[in-house]
Amino acid sequence: MVLPSDLTTLSTLAVFGVVYLGMFFGGLPRTGLDRSGVAVLGAIAMIAVQGWSVAEAAAAIDLPTIVLLFAFMLLSAQMRLGGFYGAVTLAVGRRAWPPAALMAALLALVAALSAVFSNDVVCLAVTPVVVRIAWRRGWDPVPWLVAVACAANIGSAATLIGNPQNMLIGSVLKLPFAAYSAQALPPVLLALVALWLWMVGVLRRTPPRAAPPVAALDDAPPFDRWQSAKGLLVAAALLAAFLFTRWPHEVVALVAAGVLLLSRRLHSAQFMGLVDWPLLLLFMGLFVVNAGLQRTGLAAQAVAWLQGHGIALGEPALLAGVGLALSNLVSNVPAVMLLLPHVEGVSAGVTLALASTYAGNLLLVGSIANLIVADLAARDGVRLDWRRHAAIGVPATLLSLLTWAAWAWLAGS
Repeated sequence: MVLPSDLTTLSTLAVFGVVYLGMFFGGLPRTGLDRSGVAVLGAIAMIAVQGWSVAEAAAAIDLPTIVLLFAFMLLSAQMRLGGFYGAVTLAVGRRAWPPAALMAALLALVAALSAVFSNDVVCLAVTPVVVRIAWRRGWDPVPWLVAVACAANIGSAATLIGNPQNMLIGSVLKLPFAAYSAQALPPVLLALVALWLWMVGVLRRTPPRAAPPVAALDDAPPFDRWQSAKGLLVAAALLAAFLFTRWPHEVVALVAAGVLLLSRRLHSAQFMGLVDWPLLLLFMGLFVVNAGLQRTGLAAQAVAWLQGHGIALGEPALLAGVGLALSNLVSNVPAVMLLLPHVEGVSAGVTLALASTYAGNLLLVGSIANLIVADLAARDGVRLDWRRHAAIGVPATLLSLLTWAAWAWLAGS
């Protein structure tokens, strides 16, 4: 049964409002629903309100984005099961370098890995190693952990495959991989340099900390040279295909994931167990919820009203500001989904990607990568609360934005 149009509009707005309140709170209070659960329940409610068939609801989901996400989750699973992330981080940590040099190497490593693989998975793999490196040298692990999270977020903005929101932006806007990176890489590199300079000052002001007995990395996969090499070869082939061919990214990535699944040593269940299914459900649910809002025409009317009053959402500074604010209100993926229908072109895509990704460094709850680092640190007895994160993350975010603005000014002059 289809509801009358006025009632349908009100019901649609109610569902949309509840879902995005859930995004803001990280779930619905007094229920067992997290963000993914809220998105799925919201999609079910939107299907009922709109009177859609299952096929009509499925048409609202951007399948290439989901396929691309899934494929890169399998690629990241390959690298994690091969013990690659932990091995390279430990190799850097064993160098007898002073803190500033070690911080530079660690930031460069984490950022580079995050640009090619998932920033969340990189943080998941390297955090326990970084804690142990800091303990062994008598350092407070917290600045090092916040630096890892910030570098992972910043580095992931360099490519269209570094994080989920970038994959979404690239897929929906049909952005060329090389053209995006050519615009995004310079401000990302400047942001990393600014982060390093800030962290050098933080380390100088941080007193030594007595280390507890250092546990071994018992739960970390052992380094497997063959599996790691296999993953790196597939990743290199993927990047080459993205840069030098016009083959559909999602198809190429899916074929690459299929190659990785053909393994005699690693069971497919191990791969599938490392896929972030809740994140995929979050994407699909939000696609359906946002499609319901778009169908009312209210979002388009609001944007048209703003443009009539001289406020163009496509203007870089405004888009960056709105993207930064929304990402800290409802998280970066939902924020990007809300803004994407109103932007177009490579420059706007880069602006939205950098703003939503840099926003993740502002607050502890700003990105999943931050929460992963805090959760894993707590298991090793390291307390990373929002205050200690903000003391480093807020200035790091402001420096990232300042270096980005300086680069945009120089590039435009």
